[in-house]
Amino acid sequence: MKKILYILVLMIGCGNFYSCDDMLTADVKSSIDDEVIFTTPILAEGVLYGIINCFMETNSYRARYLQFYGANTDTELMLSNATNPEHANAQLASYSASPSNSNMSVYNGPWAMMYQAIERANLMIEGMRTYSDLENDPELRQLYGEALTIRAVFYADLLKAWGDIPARFEPITNETMYIAKSDRDVIYKQLIEDLGEAAEYVAWPNETTVTSTVERFNKAFVKALRARLCLAAAGYGQRPDGTIRRSNDPDLTVEKMYTIARDECLDIINSNTCTLGEFEQTFKELSGEVITAGRESLWEIPFAPGRGRVAYAYAIRHRVTSQYTNIAAGGSMGPMPTLYYDYDPKDLRRDITCIPYEWAANSSLSIGVSQSVLNIDTWYYGKYRYEWMNRMASGDSDDGLNWLYMRYADVYLMAAETINELSGPDAAVEYFRPIRSRAFSEADQAEKVDQYIAEVSVSKDRFFEAIVDERAFEFTGEMLRKQDLIRWNKLGEYIYAAKDKMEQLAVREGKYEDLPNYLYYKIIDENTGEIDIYGLEIGDTDEYGAQLVENEGYTRASSQRFTTDGEPRIDADKIYSIAHNNPDDYQFWPIFEYFINTSNGMLVNDYNY
Repeated sequence: MKKILYILVLMIGCGNFYSCDDMLTADVKSSIDDEVIFTTPILAEGVLYGIINCFMETNSYRARYLQFYGANTDTELMLSNATNPEHANAQLASYSASPSNSNMSVYNGPWAMMYQAIERANLMIEGMRTYSDLENDPELRQLYGEALTIRAVFYADLLKAWGDIPARFEPITNETMYIAKSDRDVIYKQLIEDLGEAAEYVAWPNETTVTSTVERFNKAFVKALRARLCLAAAGYGQRPDGTIRRSNDPDLTVEKMYTIARDECLDIINSNTCTLGEFEQTFKELSGEVITAGRESLWEIPFAPGRGRVAYAYAIRHRVTSQYTNIAAGGSMGPMPTLYYDYDPKDLRRDITCIPYEWAANSSLSIGVSQSVLNIDTWYYGKYRYEWMNRMASGDSDDGLNWLYMRYADVYLMAAETINELSGPDAAVEYFRPIRSRAFSEADQAEKVDQYIAEVSVSKDRFFEAIVDERAFEFTGEMLRKQDLIRWNKLGEYIYAAKDKMEQLAVREGKYEDLPNYLYYKIIDENTGEIDIYGLEIGDTDEYGAQLVENEGYTRASSQRFTTDGEPRIDADKIYSIAHNNPDDYQFWPIFEYFINTSNGMLVNDYNY
């Protein structure tokens, strides 16, 4: 049994632990024995925090994984440096990552930090199984369940990004220091088993002091994560030989996995321990750093106030410092320019998800800044906002906002998807309806909810299509879409369709032909710099915009929305930036060179790399 001091001294460079012979063979002596640590809740809790810390490291989730994974789908698009196919950022988003990518082929990149976290979790799990009173001590039971869960989180994200990966479920020994990749099916089965066990140990939201916050794991999240992994395990995916298929493992059939996922989702819903809030309020609470459990948020990666780049990458762009932020930041990513027009115009989620303005200098206002309209090629996410924070963001790139990893809405839509597959749409409707219903005002319920559900419930296939659409409208900007499209075997199909829609939007063809060429805006609050915008909707006209300028004090935007110097703003480079290769040929990132080179020949790249 290794001493738990290893957890505190394992070097970041060990990452996959393939070049740390001296560290692992050293006769390290701990001043506190494992038995003491794992029979004392406050000490065992410290070990858990050591695992959580792996999210925060500079090149881990903070500035790499959350900045790049899932950035380009049919609804999401990287904006920063995206049109240069040689840029490291663009490669990671556009299905063209090189194994030598400078963002990732570093000793302390996401791969390294994820495996460091897994090793720490393995040591904690082994120590607690050996020494903790897991039958009778509720505090230790909770911590043990959390250790199983956090290991599953890191593995889940490794599987999303890399497909087949090394499976390490025991602490490293000299004999297991260098290992090859395992079939992902083996890992999925272990994680599904682990989370089933973890759910027996952790408490429901607000059942204990520990589970009163969404920065710690609760039973609702554990069950929801298990459901998500079941859907992934049963879904499609590119295999090392390049083929795309479901698993051949009889334990991972659609029927078996969807049954488990359905049951887990229904357990959560029937527990009445979580609530669906208003869509906008959910994200105001995220930016406002409300972490009380029992709301829509099930679990959040808990970044410290001076750590993490969630707003820095995902928030509405601030081109200058303002009353909201001491740094010009935000807007590295945004929704696909066509997404706004995919929503029903009355869908309340649209104007939260798709933002057609940024914050820029405005010398005519005493506050010196205001919202400023954007052209058609650029939109920002509105789910994450400096202006919704209750504190001024720090003067560097770290804003400290948590990453909302799982929402209760996902539980409802997973329930609807699994029940539709197993029993048909009639049984699934009641879990689809709450998500659809809150997206529309009370006045629109009959047409947009009741009538719509009646139309899409005519068959299992049609209802599945409605779920595919609803998950786009609900979760765009939360980086769930890429894995959804992969498991449905729709990644390439939907991204090529997105390119086609972008080509039409660029020249205002098809359903976009009635969009005006200019936007028109008016300051509506001089104390905040907020504007009202006309010209966004299909059917708006430049003629009416001119009347607003003449009679209502609006200003016409200084540039044409769709063209610059007579050429489309959405040009070939912009469209090409969505995917530089066929996404179905490159569903996963390569293992990056640093880790290939330090694997003692055990790791190789597949998937056409």
